[in-house]
Amino acid sequence: MRLINVYTLELELFPDLALSRIPYAILSHTWRADEVDFNDMRDLAVARSKKGFSKTEEPCRMAISHGLRYAWVDTCCIDKSSSAELSEAMNSMIQWYRQAAVCYAFLSDLPVSGEIRGSDSFGKCRWFTRGWTLQELIAPADVRFFDQAWSPRGTKKTLCSEVSKITGISETVLGNQVPLSTIPLARRMSWAAGRQTTRAEDLAYCLLGIFDVNISMIYGEGSKAFVRLQEEILRKTTDLSLFAWVTTNTPTTEYRGILAESPCEFPECGNI
Repeated sequence: MRLINVYTLELELFPDLALSRIPYAILSHTWRADEVDFNDMRDLAVARSKKGFSKTEEPCRMAISHGLRYAWVDTCCIDKSSSAELSEAMNSMIQWYRQAAVCYAFLSDLPVSGEIRGSDSFGKCRWFTRGWTLQELIAPADVRFFDQAWSPRGTKKTLCSEVSKITGISETVLGNQVPLSTIPLARRMSWAAGRQTTRAEDLAYCLLGIFDVNISMIYGEGSKAFVRLQEEILRKTTDLSLFAWVTTNTPTTEYRGILAESPCEFPECGNI
């Protein structure tokens, strides 16, 4: 795992076994155009010229204020030209977020003014609609929300009730009071029912940590990735709630397989 030295903005490589001894901040956000990537970090002049540089600079600035020496930002800490490194990162992602000392959740479309509680602006943020941010919300013990001006607006703890209503995830799960393994499979799937990813395969890959399974990354396989995810889940469990899905599409044939086609077929499973 690579971490950004928040004082030098240089990337440093650490073995995963060392991470438990190295406190670090981690960023959760939604991707936009002109993000700073791994190659850009080799030349900070290039990195600084990009619109997305604030999502590297601001987490580092906040980490310093919280007494931390390192930070992790997915856009620039993963060499996405390496399929092996990308696969390892996706399979390790939930653990990296779980081990972080603090998670900064940047909501780029949250207005800088107005109350969070009782308003629609918080719940309408794009961050709550994306697949990858699901585990980034659940895994860290300390999640701090920031608006589009990087002003602090609350934490997962102080806004737990509001976040629960928005996501359908219970406050006990959000508060890390119960292991994910104790939550029925269908209920966990329901948390992702309204979420989207840029690539079809990521609807499966973003859930690996939620179900504690590992599968290989095969971009180009489309919805087959979600089938492989379910098959891997079923190898580890006797929980039959995974079959509680209900199709939302008009069937083109009289019969179809026993597995769901996507998380969107689990929206009514939140109380299982």
